[in-house]
Amino acid sequence: MIVVDTSVWIAHLRDVATEPVRKLRALGDLASLLVGDLILLEVLQGARSPADAMNLEREMRQFEIVSMLSPDLAVEAAANYRLLRSRGVTPRKTADLIIGTFCIEHGHTLLHDDRDFEPMRTHLGLQVL
Repeated sequence: MIVVDTSVWIAHLRDVATEPVRKLRALGDLASLLVGDLILLEVLQGARSPADAMNLEREMRQFEIVSMLSPDLAVEAAANYRLLRSRGVTPRKTADLIIGTFCIEHGHTLLHDDRDFEPMRTHLGLQVL
């Protein structure tokens, strides 16, 4: 399965032609996409109005939406944070740490346009598209 990060959804919705957006649009099997609840939250936070939020939610709900955090995953994300910090990288956003750890633990690939995921790829084995 492929998890598409907020950074890609926002660029896609704004019709910004980035490489990750091109990859998203080139995917043939949209049934292989997962939307994490944290990603849904971040996308909906950017809505300009309640009507815009309703439309965005309707668009996002065409994909499977999953919960990204559990007690076990919280423990694993904290361990990943400490490991990254011990290697000289301090993750800036807890949400990105959760998203990356979720993908690692479940064997999902992440499509992103956010430099904060690169240390997770390098040091933790995060699979990226």
